[in-house]
Amino acid sequence: MSEHTDPFSAPPGPDPRLLEILVCPVTHGTLEYDRVRGELISRGAKLAYPIRDGVPIMLPEEARKLDE
Repeated sequence: MSEHTDPFSAPPGPDPRLLEILVCPVTHGTLEYDRVRGELISRGAKLAYPIRDGVPIMLPEEARKLDE
């Protein structure tokens, strides 16, 4: 797997209207969409929630911990 991901080959993201209403289940704060990695980022919780087949998986136990 290459270190550089082609942004044109990134999977389609969730509906933008859905992104407007989703919040982090841990902090209830806003989320940032990372199109390249296919994740929703919660800076407050330092978690990245995966998006699978266009569906955000909003379970803390499924989230990747951010190394910030």
